[in-house]
Amino acid sequence: MALPRADLRRFLPFLQWWPLVNRDTLRADLVAGTIGAIVVLPQGVAFATLAGLPPEFGLYCAMVPTVVAALWGSSLHAVTGPTNAVSLVVFATVAPLAAPGSPQYIGLVLTLSFMAGVIMLAMGLARLGTVVNFISHTVVVGFTAGAGVLIIASQLGNFLGLAMRRGGSFLETAAGLARHLPDVQPYVLLVGAATLGAGLLARRLAPKIPYMIVAMVAGAVLAYALNATLGAERTGIRTLGALPSALPRLSHPDFSLEEFRALLGIALAVTLLGLTEAVSIARAIALKSGQRIDGNQEFVGQGLANIAASFFSGYPASASFNRSGLNYEAGAKTPLSAVFSAVLLVAVVFAVAPIVAHLPLASMAAILFLVAWGLFDFASMRAIVRTSRSEATVLAVTVAATLLLNLEVAILAGVALSLVVYLARTSRPNMRAVLPDPAHPARKFVEREPGMHECPQVKFLRIEGSVYFGAVDHVGGRLDALRAHAPAQKHLVLMAKGINFVDVAGAELLAHEARRRRADGGGLYFYGMRQGMREVLERGGQLEEIGPGNVFASKRELVAGVFARLDRSVCARCAVRIFEECASVPRE
Repeated sequence: MALPRADLRRFLPFLQWWPLVNRDTLRADLVAGTIGAIVVLPQGVAFATLAGLPPEFGLYCAMVPTVVAALWGSSLHAVTGPTNAVSLVVFATVAPLAAPGSPQYIGLVLTLSFMAGVIMLAMGLARLGTVVNFISHTVVVGFTAGAGVLIIASQLGNFLGLAMRRGGSFLETAAGLARHLPDVQPYVLLVGAATLGAGLLARRLAPKIPYMIVAMVAGAVLAYALNATLGAERTGIRTLGALPSALPRLSHPDFSLEEFRALLGIALAVTLLGLTEAVSIARAIALKSGQRIDGNQEFVGQGLANIAASFFSGYPASASFNRSGLNYEAGAKTPLSAVFSAVLLVAVVFAVAPIVAHLPLASMAAILFLVAWGLFDFASMRAIVRTSRSEATVLAVTVAATLLLNLEVAILAGVALSLVVYLARTSRPNMRAVLPDPAHPARKFVEREPGMHECPQVKFLRIEGSVYFGAVDHVGGRLDALRAHAPAQKHLVLMAKGINFVDVAGAELLAHEARRRRADGGGLYFYGMRQGMREVLERGGQLEEIGPGNVFASKRELVAGVFARLDRSVCARCAVRIFEECASVPRE
C-alpha cells in the first residue's frame, strides 16, 4: 500500500525541495559544492586534531553525515560536518576516559556520536524543536568565547613544540605550559608563526581565496625545507602522516550498557550544543534567504547525521557557521550543494593526500588559533555588558565554567543560570498604579504620577507579566502593602490585559484577595481579562469566588459598575472628582 504524499514527504523531506532542482540550480549547487569541498579539507583535518582523533576522521565526518543532514534536514543552505566547538567538547569530555587517538578513545567517540544522534532523533520525532530556545544567546556567546580560550590552550603545546599531557584541564594546561616554557622548540615555533602569518595575510589581502589552504601550504613548505636541510631530529618538527584512505571505513559503536551509562551526561551536552549550533545557523541563514525553518526536522536531520557518523568513521557533527555561510554566499540553491561538497571531497582527498602527510602539527595549531579567534564575538559581549547586569553575570559565569569545569557541566550550568535569571525576572511582574482620565471620551487610563489625586475608595492597578507560582510572593506582598498603606481604598481594580498567564497558585492568590476585600466591605474587580486567564479561574472555581459580575469588558462599564458600589457618604465629602459620575453626587 503506497503512503499518502504528505506522509511520504515527512519520511523523505527532500521531496519537498526536489521540484526546485533544474539545470540552473544544479550548476549553482555544483559551484558552491566545489568551494565547500576545498574549504572543508583544512577544517576537517584541524577539527579532528582538536577532537583528539586521527585527521582522516574530520574528513570522513564531512562526507556521509553531510549528505544525510542535507537530505533529511529542512535548511536549503546549512552544511553539516565537523565543527570547532563540538570537537573541543568531544576532546575535553572523552579524553579523561581514554588516551586521545587510542582505539579505546575512538570507540568511545563513535558511541558518543551514536548516542547523541539517537537523542537528537528522538527529540525531533517528539516535536521538541523549541527546546533550543531555552539556551539563551548569552550562554552561546559565553560558551564559544570560553571554547576559543580552551582551543588556544590545547594547541599551545603543538605550536611551541612542547611535550604536554593532552586532555588536562585549563589550569593544568596553564601550569604545564609554565613548567615547559624553557623547552620551546625554535624551529617548531617558526613554522607555527609562519603559518599564522600566512593565514592572516591571505585573509586580509586575498579574502576570496581560502586562507586556511594558503596557511597549510606555507607551513608545509617551510617545514619540509627545514627538515630537508637540518633533519627532523634537530628541528623537532612533527607532521600528521599519511591518510590511510580517502573513503570512510565502516565502523560501529559499542552498544554495552556500561558504556552508555558512562557517556550519557556527555551525550546530553553534545546534543544541546550540536542542536543549538545547527538550528541557530539554519535560522540565521534563513533570515537572509527568506526560507522558513522546521526546527523539528532539523533535529531529525542532525540525529540521522550523527548516527551515520558512528557507522562511517565520523564523530559528533553539527552545522558549520563558516561553511554554511559560504555555501549561501557561493550561490547554492538547494541542499544538493552539500551533497556535491561531500562527493567532491573524496576526489580532493585523493589529490592532496600526499600534502596532508607533510602537514606539521605546528601548522595545525596555528590554523586552530585562527579558528579560535573567530569564536570571540566581541560586539555581542560588549552589548551584553552594557545592557544588562544579570546577562553580564550569565556571560561571565558561562565563560568561567567553560574554563574551569567539565564542558558538559559548563553548558548545563549556563543554561540553568539563564533560566534562573529569566525566572527571577518574571517572578516580579510590573505593577503600576493608574487613573482614569475623566476628560477622555474612551475613559483612557494613564499612569499615576506624583501629585495626581486618586479616588479615596478605589485603587486602579495595572499588572504586566504572569501571576504564577514564582510571582505569587511578589504580587501578594504588593497587594498586602496596598491594603496596609491605604485601608480606605477597599475596592481594587486590576487592569488585567497585561497578565499573560495565571496558574493554580496565582488563581488562589486572586481569590484570596477577593475574599479579604469583600470582608473589609470592598471588592476585587478585573478589566480586560484574557480568555486563557478566565478559563483557568473558571475551571478552578476561583471566578465564582471573585464574582463573574466583577469582570468587565469595557472601561465605561468598569467605571460605572465600580462607582455604583462606592460609599456615597464618602463621595459627598470628597473634593476630588475622578469619575464623570462624581458630578451626580451632591456635596455636603
